[in-house]
Amino acid sequence: MLILAKNLKHLREKVLKTTQHKLADKLLVTRASYEKYENNKVQPSIETLLRISKLYHISVDILLTVEISKYSLDELLKLPDNRILLPIIVDNTGENKIEIIPYKASMGYISGYADPGYIESLQYMSLPFLRNGKYRAFPAEGDSMPPFQDGTYLIGDYVESIADIKVDKTYLLVLQSGFVYKSIEQINKDSLTVRSKNSFYETYDIPFSDILEVWKFVKAITDEHDLIDLTDNGVKEMFWSLKEDMKRMEKRLLHKPDMPR
Repeated sequence: MLILAKNLKHLREKVLKTTQHKLADKLLVTRASYEKYENNKVQPSIETLLRISKLYHISVDILLTVEISKYSLDELLKLPDNRILLPIIVDNTGENKIEIIPYKASMGYISGYADPGYIESLQYMSLPFLRNGKYRAFPAEGDSMPPFQDGTYLIGDYVESIADIKVDKTYLLVLQSGFVYKSIEQINKDSLTVRSKNSFYETYDIPFSDILEVWKFVKAITDEHDLIDLTDNGVKEMFWSLKEDMKRMEKRLLHKPDMPR
């Protein structure tokens, strides 16, 4: 745990460049408790450790076993075993479920995204064509996610490392202040330059320290349950075809004459 204590102090002073009090607020602990973490007098709880991991985008294993001051942040992000733990819902067959973040609850998710109890309390769904990966559905609210309007859910595929983000691809970013849906313009040393799908908005930088989670955009579902796929129209056409086939089958059954006894 001495390594963890050293890492916490180094990351706070050199990466976030903030005070113990401000960082303690982000981690939902008291300043006195956080001070004891850095002084190696008290070990943080699992929940707090997960929040620290998410905050810096550094895995728990790295935090506990590697003296981070000896490496650059970029080198750490590229390590193959630098993975951030993610609470997920799995059914009795082992299939990952797609958790649904409710509307008007973005701040609740930001406080509970690393809490297995909170994740287990969420409603969920399954889609047969989304099996390989970890997916989650986020609500589009206000004007932060053009062209999507209120009533749309954006499904994202979890990105484990900043190093896996690709320029010109679209992501849903979970920030300290809420959710945003943006395309990546540029990956900088300490930030992402992002742009909106609405050209009215100018590009801007988001510091890594403000990013809690990154989800690569996969699908969008409206209130009417229409499937919107901005990258593969074939999936949408498949669903419409199945829907029409079911209607035709229902009509045939309704007009089918009774069989002789």
